[in-house]
Parts: sequence; structure tokens; C-alpha cells
Amino acid sequence: MAATGLPAVVPSVAALPEEVTIWEVGPRDGLQNEKSIVDVRVKLEFLDRLADAGLRVLEATSFVHPKWIPQLADAEELLAGLSKRDGVAYPVLVPNERGLDRALAAGVEHIAIFASATETFAARNLNRTLDSQFEMFDPVVTRARAEGLRVRGYLSMCFGDPWEGVVPADQVVAVGRRLLDMGCSQLSLGDTIGVATPGQVEALIAGFGDPAALAVHFHDTYGQALANTLAALRSGVSTVDSSAGGLGGCPYAESATGNLATEDLVWMLDGLGLRHGVDLAKLADTSVWMAERLGRPSPSRVVQALRG
Repeated sequence: MAATGLPAVVPSVAALPEEVTIWEVGPRDGLQNEKSIVDVRVKLEFLDRLADAGLRVLEATSFVHPKWIPQLADAEELLAGLSKRDGVAYPVLVPNERGLDRALAAGVEHIAIFASATETFAARNLNRTLDSQFEMFDPVVTRARAEGLRVRGYLSMCFGDPWEGVVPADQVVAVGRRLLDMGCSQLSLGDTIGVATPGQVEALIAGFGDPAALAVHFHDTYGQALANTLAALRSGVSTVDSSAGGLGGCPYAESATGNLATEDLVWMLDGLGLRHGVDLAKLADTSVWMAERLGRPSPSRVVQALRG
């Protein structure tokens, strides 16, 4: 039997933010892991449907070299065809100065960079050491800020690394603070392989002191994404990354089930009585629509329940 679509609203006894910003990563982080190339017209309709559902931050694409992520080789074409809406931000990921050049030429107003909290992942993903990665990011952030762009910093492997194991919180805080000091206005703490647990989340956020500039990005590999999100909200974080329909996955962990599904997040936020601005029914319809185009059902539990 399908669920009613109406969660019971019972505010938490713990202190929580009154409003949560949902940073939708499906169009970029979700689709970049697809084995086949998604037509740019489908991507554009996906973005339009997400905006229509009330999402106000849509990470649209990445200016990484097509050799590395061919699924996003259409970044310029996508941005040229995008019907931007007032009040909606369309950030893009840039890996280096060349990526920034392309973003500026496309008229982008908001970028993100992608850093590593561990030595091994920095070497494997960025071909840099933990320290030398900042030599690559500094000119990107400096130039972007000089051009009036907002800059977000993604920090990967914040809780566990497949080669190094559990990542010490003080190491993550040290790297994260360097990104903030460099000029990133927001830092997204990524559980790249989905191994974090709530106590670990609380401890890491506490290590930063003020959570105002922090966001969280959880993968649901071990089924902990929502629990970790609630722990982050209780720790003062008010921006949460998620992916419509649970699109995306982690190439570094076996059986990784991908990003936190935006529908699952919205159901929890609705139940807690927290404002977020998203129409759950429209969002679920959008995820079903996209799943049909990808040829498989959505892994989102809420989508499955509403359409069950």
C-alpha cells in the first residue's frame, strides 16, 4: 500500500535550524556517474523541473576535462540553453584555472572547488599532495572572488578513506579551515564513501567551532545518511547536499548506494516542521521522470513509497 505522503509533524526537542537550504547535486554529482551519456535536452528539462519543485540551489554541471568525465562534456551547451529562474542559483564545479576560464566565459556566478582531506585521495584524484592541492586552488579562488563569484569548497573523505581508514577530525578541520581562510564562503563536508555515523558527525562539526559556514554531503552506503544529516542539523548546520531520486554513487566503495535522496531528506524535514521550500509531490514526479529516462527505478525510499 502506498504511503499517504503526509508525514506527522512533530518538532524535535533538540535545537534545530528553522530553515534548511537544500543544495541539489543531482544534475552534476548524480549524472556524472552514469555509464551512458544523458542528452543535454533531458538535463535541461531535469533542471527546469527541479526549479519548478521549489529547489533554489541546483548544481548544474562541472567544467572538468571531458576526458575525465565525458558525461559532463556538454557543460557549455547546457549553460547556454539553461532558462535561469529568479531566486535560483546554478553553481558549477571547477577543478582548476582552466575550468574557471570556461566558467567565466559561460557567465557563471557561483563555483565550487573539490579538495581532499586525505593524502592518498589527493594523490589519486588530484595528482597532488595534501599540501600542494592548495597551490592549485588558491589562484582559482582568488580570481573567482575578484570577479565577484561566490566560491564553495567541497572537502572529500572527511570521515573515512578507503586506503587510510578513519580520518582524524583534527586533520579534516585543519584542511577545511585552510579552504575557508583562502576565501571559500561555504565548506561542504563530504562522507565520500558513506561510512560516517552520527557521533562522528557531531564531533567533526564541533571541531570547527562555528558551524555557520558548513554544509554536509552524505552518501548512504551503510544506510546512515539521514541519521548523519539529523546529527548535523542538531549541531547547527543548515545546508544539506542531496540528490533528487538518490542519483549518483561512489566509485570508491563497493555496494555504495549513492547520495542522500532529496525526497528522503524532504520527508524528514517536513516531519520536523522545518522550512525548505520544496514541493515533495513535484519532486518525486521529477525523479520518477528521470528514472524512466535512465532506464531504472529510483533508489529513493520515499519515491518508492509514494509511487508504491
